[in-house]
Amino acid sequence: MLYLSQILIANQDVTDFDELKQVVKAFAREGEMFLRFDVKPPYPDTPPDWEEQLEATFSSRY
Repeated sequence: MLYLSQILIANQDVTDFDELKQVVKAFAREGEMFLRFDVKPPYPDTPPDWEEQLEATFSSRY
């Protein structure tokens, strides 16, 4: 199981929400099956529906 906090720690060079979505998509493509949201992304442009957007990004994979 992959946690959002793990992604954020491993990718500290990410500077905005759109970049984070690309990183999440890359993890999904590598075969991760489950993503858990244990923290809120710390970016100023993080939208109110960030959980839904990241879930959709993770689920779509491509």
